[in-house]
Amino acid sequence: MVSIFDDMTQVTEAEVQRMLPLVDGQRRDEALRYKHLFGQFACLKSWLMLKELLAPLGIQDLKMDYNEHGKPFLVNHTELHFNLSHCKNGIAVVVDFSPVGIDIESFRKGNLALIKRTMNTVETEWILSSSDPIETFTQYWTKKEAVLKLRGTGIVDDMRHALNGEGYRLETHINREKRYAYSIAFSQFP
Repeated sequence: MVSIFDDMTQVTEAEVQRMLPLVDGQRRDEALRYKHLFGQFACLKSWLMLKELLAPLGIQDLKMDYNEHGKPFLVNHTELHFNLSHCKNGIAVVVDFSPVGIDIESFRKGNLALIKRTMNTVETEWILSSSDPIETFTQYWTKKEAVLKLRGTGIVDDMRHALNGEGYRLETHINREKRYAYSIAFSQFP
């Protein structure tokens, strides 16, 4: 189950204040640690999106913790896996019964040093020869980050080789109008 939010006109102080009482104390404290309005909004909104995805399953008690690399998990519902992501153009949430990772990124130019540090030779050539290198770079970035989040390691792993593996299925979606891409990495094993 996937939920995408991209109406960024709602990122207001009034909306943050409206959402604060709708989340538990742990999430409220986490949101208020952000100095910027967008961070507060994304933290609260992503949690409410997760609650909405889990409601049809009868799950309302969302106590979250993190693994050693920062991947969140539900303490009381370890049979479920979820992942959250946000960028300036959108917020993405995914829930599955197997490990899952999601990443959403605004289209952004990857300078050559970043491309060479994070992409392998074939990916670098593909990006540089693409008719839209910014969109292509963003697609690759979201794929890699989604896979690393699926694995539960985040970007501590070598990004150049993140897609050199098995055991996952990728879906990538592009929103050219709102200028973002998101990818979901689904585990092929429970």
